[in-house]
Amino acid sequence: MFYLIRHGTADYTEKDTKIYQGFGNHLAPLSAKGIREIETTAADPRLAQARLILSSPYTRALQSAAILSRCLQIPLQVETDLHEWLADQTYVYLPDEQAAQHYNEFQACNGLYPPGEEKAWESLPAMRLRMIRVFQRYQGQDDLLVVCHGLVIQSLCGFHPGNGEIVEFDLDSCMNDQNTKRKQRTKQNEQI
Repeated sequence: MFYLIRHGTADYTEKDTKIYQGFGNHLAPLSAKGIREIETTAADPRLAQARLILSSPYTRALQSAAILSRCLQIPLQVETDLHEWLADQTYVYLPDEQAAQHYNEFQACNGLYPPGEEKAWESLPAMRLRMIRVFQRYQGQDDLLVVCHGLVIQSLCGFHPGNGEIVEFDLDSCMNDQNTKRKQRTKQNEQI
């Protein structure tokens, strides 16, 4: 079982100052509220059996993972592919206005490219695939904690969790569901 945990609330008070412009926003630490959220999360009994924490490299997730690691006394490992949604799949950091435009388009399209179109932004299925590839490397290990981002968790579970929220995710069930859907599509295509 994977326990997906959304990072705590970040402190963006230094936005547009120092190094916190554009990509620098990912360097913003947790707020005092975010720290309390994750300390509360650490007390959840579902996490007691975990032996490893996987974390996004972004500061708000990594700081959340560090708090969990300290509270639960288990190691943490950074997995770079657990990063946040990409406004541009080429990993180019866009000006805030353009990134906001991509995000608004992502939301308007419910995270899916319109039929026959490709977009610069990362789709929900692409995020889901990125996450599953990470999880497959850890398949067979029990009760792993994965500290990442709301949109990333949404790509797997269909809803956007709150800060510090724990979402249980079973990779085997997910893979079985995907195989069933793939078989159904193939059967429908054969009937056409």
